[in-house]
Amino acid sequence: MTTATLLVELLTEELPPKSLARLGEALRKALTDDLAQDGFLAADSQSCVFATPRRLAVQATQVLAQSPDKALEMQGPSVKVGLDKDGKPTPALAGFAKKNGIAVEDLLQIDTPKGKVFACRKTATGSALSATLAGKVEAALKKLPVAKMMRWGDGDAEFVRPVHGLVMLHGQSIVPGTVLGIVSGNTTRGHRFMGESTLTIADAEHYESILETSGKVVADFAKRRATIDGLLQAEAKKQQGTLGTYADLLDEVTALVEHPSVYVGAFDADFLEVPQECLILTMRQNQKYFPLFDGAGKLTNHFLIVSNMQVADPVHIISGNQRVVRPRLDDARFFYNQDRKERLEARISRLGKVVYHNKLGSQLERVERVAQLASAIARALGADHVATGRAARLAKADLVTGMVGEFPDLQGIMGRYYALHDGEPVAIANAIAEHYQPRFAGDQLPQHPISCAVAIADKLETLAGLFGIGQLPTGDRDPFALRRHALGVIRILIERDLPLSLADLIKEAFEVFPKELKLADAGADLQTFVFERLRGYFADAGYTAQEIDAVLSQRPQLLHQVPLRLAAVRAFASLPEAKDLAAANKRVLNIINKNEDIRHKVVAPDRALMTEAAEIALMDGLEKLAPQAEKHFSAGEYQEALQLLANIKPAVDRFFTEVMVMVDDAAVRNNRAALLQQLGTLMNRVADISKLAA
Repeated sequence: MTTATLLVELLTEELPPKSLARLGEALRKALTDDLAQDGFLAADSQSCVFATPRRLAVQATQVLAQSPDKALEMQGPSVKVGLDKDGKPTPALAGFAKKNGIAVEDLLQIDTPKGKVFACRKTATGSALSATLAGKVEAALKKLPVAKMMRWGDGDAEFVRPVHGLVMLHGQSIVPGTVLGIVSGNTTRGHRFMGESTLTIADAEHYESILETSGKVVADFAKRRATIDGLLQAEAKKQQGTLGTYADLLDEVTALVEHPSVYVGAFDADFLEVPQECLILTMRQNQKYFPLFDGAGKLTNHFLIVSNMQVADPVHIISGNQRVVRPRLDDARFFYNQDRKERLEARISRLGKVVYHNKLGSQLERVERVAQLASAIARALGADHVATGRAARLAKADLVTGMVGEFPDLQGIMGRYYALHDGEPVAIANAIAEHYQPRFAGDQLPQHPISCAVAIADKLETLAGLFGIGQLPTGDRDPFALRRHALGVIRILIERDLPLSLADLIKEAFEVFPKELKLADAGADLQTFVFERLRGYFADAGYTAQEIDAVLSQRPQLLHQVPLRLAAVRAFASLPEAKDLAAANKRVLNIINKNEDIRHKVVAPDRALMTEAAEIALMDGLEKLAPQAEKHFSAGEYQEALQLLANIKPAVDRFFTEVMVMVDDAAVRNNRAALLQQLGTLMNRVADISKLAA
């Protein structure tokens, strides 16, 4: 069968820039998956997506004009149901045959896992691309991740933005059809100002090159992004500056232009007296400019503009952008100067008018809870609990400043600047900024113990409060970012090596809430939630599910020690004795769980009841190894503690070979189970090694 390249393009009004690349890829996958399912794509077919502010397009090679015929096998009733006691067709069988247009005598009997059934085989004729493509495009569009649809004109068509053009080309042939009320053709539009207004696509294969040469549109998102990045880097180098972190802005700007050029703008150096975070945010967020930094990472008064116009003399573009940015910077300077006229401390009471949650009170009430919890954590860490409490009380005061009201992303950052201006100690000022950390995956952590105490308290108070009122995450929905808060607590405890008990932290977090709020007793649920996040944290670190389960099934409360336990488990698993000891441990736990007399209590084995040499040898081995293992465990030497188990393997093997545990004599049976309980305690001190048994 002959094949050709297929092109589908939707010409739209300006698409949402932050989701453009995602929309394009989703369209490509949905459409090509549908085509592949119906056999329209050859085995070596390749597809790609084009996404610009005004178009989404999918191009696929090796697409058939007619899908191949399909051999179908339909199964009907079982032989028992299809034939009566005289061997004649039942109504069920006759109905199946009629439905499939075949005589009963022509039906087949085939074997299936459920027995013999009647079946028929026939060939389904392939469908024409011209008859199905429009429907497939419509179906693909409905699968796109669009939160809110728009309607336009008098029709019922809906899409993320109004659609004004449709190209459906198979090779050089227009594929007829209507999508979203638009009839397909082979014409598109070039750049609004630089390219030809109407472009005829003579061949689907040449779409990209025609757009670029005649339309002045770089249609490929990745290519356009790389072009912009190269231009930015080159201009930054020319200006002897750097760009800082700009990947997110680069993606957004790529979705705003079709033919990029980069120009240099500047603003009055006097604005640099404003904290650079304010200026950076307003330039990036509001104007989509790329600020330039010096070699030390300090903001300069120059920025880069990504324009959708390439002109010989960009003076008007540059001056226009400089005029636009000045009032934005003026606003930032105004807020900064006004905010510093009132101390942060004086703003705290105003938090009483800010609702935190209708079931949990105001931000002021929340601040007092966080301060109480943070002070307790600081005491446990040996940090200054008075300074910690003050940092916690000041931590949210910048929420009622003009700057944070205008730029919420600056919360904490501005609080630090204002605290320093007020003469607060550096540790307190830093804690105001750092208590929000980590804000996202991979973000840096709070540095000082005071910062860590406030950060943990802030996150745990949120978790305890929302768990206490039943506001738990469900599926993909996590409106209060509780998963992020839990992971933040985990990262701080582990990566800052803080010797704090998770159970104690959760208990204290619930205790700071007044009884009149009537929070549910959700401490156990919250601890389970944290351990679920902990599993993901260590899975991302490269540990296997078995290794993680071996450690976390013990519910260790000192999370900072978990990495050491995992390393010990991994080292133990590499020992030649590990596999047999893990299996033996599994057997030990099964025996203990079946023995009701010792299952829920610790019973010391009695030597006087031991009659077999093998059980005495195991007892001797345990008495010798247990003190050594405990010494290693108490010192945090988990690897050494686990590796000691290799020494007891011969005694364990001999015990299970020569000794019958489940004897009739209850005293002897329970004594042997108690001996195994002691063995299990030794084996599972660091981790449940039975989890390593495949």
